Amino acid sequence: MSAILSTTTDSIDTDFRHAPIRKFWFDDENTPARSIAEERRHRQTRLAGAFRLFARYGFDQGLAGHITARDPEWPDHFWVNPLGLHFGRIRVSDLLLVNRHGEIVVGAGPVNQAAFAIHAAIHEARPEVVAAAHTHSLYGKAWSTLGRTLDPLTQDSCAFYRDHTLFDDFRGVVLDTDEGARIADALGDRKGVILKNHGILTAGPSVEAAAWWYIALDNACHTQLLAEAAGKPQPISHEIATLTHTQVGRAAGARHAFESLYAGLVEREPELLD
Repeated sequence: MSAILSTTTDSIDTDFRHAPIRKFWFDDENTPARSIAEERRHRQTRLAGAFRLFARYGFDQGLAGHITARDPEWPDHFWVNPLGLHFGRIRVSDLLLVNRHGEIVVGAGPVNQAAFAIHAAIHEARPEVVAAAHTHSLYGKAWSTLGRTLDPLTQDSCAFYRDHTLFDDFRGVVLDTDEGARIADALGDRKGVILKNHGILTAGPSVEAAAWWYIALDNACHTQLLAEAAGKPQPISHEIATLTHTQVGRAAGARHAFESLYAGLVEREPELLD
């Protein structure tokens, strides 16, 4: 038996204990102070990691999909994936820096035109947004065909209760910033938007939050699709859904959820940091 438990009394060894503490949540709610170079590196590493995690979740169909991270020094520039490089192979050194005109200022490219059209508009309309994510995930696409926002069916889906919206004016592949501006307008100040007949998109104050919310929003789409296929779901009441949103919809929680995945990813695939 371990030294922690006595073989005769099964009591905890008092020398092993520390003073009792109460800690039900993370103490580091605020972003740590970083230099511009440190913050840029942080966003780049999490961005490369987000692409690889998206590949693991199956959000990697063909050439579709993009995540962006605003540069901390030049706020009208953002980092994005090069078109044609599989999400599962992206490294920090592969990322492109694009300005507000869609011109590549770091990296060789090419850049996804839809990525620029959508994300440039969101980054311009939402100065507080650091990152935005959009791919053609299976369940996000399936749910988008219904032309509805999600119901508060589960505790997890309450993260998006009255915090996501619907863009119901599909006009083909988004290739110009006017279309991107209409998506940004539909998104408003929320964390997610259902793009009718297209898919889902999330935005957040960090790469970690935007990426985790994308994973969670696709999961919420999957859950409601299954529930409605099985019967008539019973939604959570407005009052309880509103309360639960304040509990599970915070950016800090999303950041920690992402980091729990990111840590294992870097351990298994350290080359993403190159």
